[in-house]
Amino acid sequence: MEEQDSGELLREYNGLYQSYDDICHDIALAAGMSVTAFQILYYLLENGDGCLQRDICAITYTSKQTIHSAIQRLRDQGILCLRPGKGRNMHIHLTEAGRQLARERVLPAIRLEQAVFEALTPEESRELLRLTGKYLDLFRQKAEQYINEAKQG
Repeated sequence: MEEQDSGELLREYNGLYQSYDDICHDIALAAGMSVTAFQILYYLLENGDGCLQRDICAITYTSKQTIHSAIQRLRDQGILCLRPGKGRNMHIHLTEAGRQLARERVLPAIRLEQAVFEALTPEESRELLRLTGKYLDLFRQKAEQYINEAKQG
């Protein structure tokens, strides 16, 4: 088998990443939600009520503005409510209707993902996490260097 160059491998990796993103998009649409709304409900199911907007932004790598708009829409639909915390912090909570929606539409997707991960051997799971973590660490370092250089020049 011929060795692929790094450019080809990167394109293949980016294609896999895009495929994963497309599948998540399709799941959200099948659940009758935007991707962002789905991510918010997913996060709340996984981590519990009471998180902050910045928590969701950090885990989903989505802009504050996008998350804020989705939270406002979900609040207006009676899916979420906001409760004050320290300072200007507002904690995000599912309403009863939100809990039901999340159980019916988001929990099956969480279980689907868990089943797929469990289909891997424990060694494969660890290797996937190890290599993905290593790639992201190296990418983060190079990206920070690039960003710093771009800001200076």
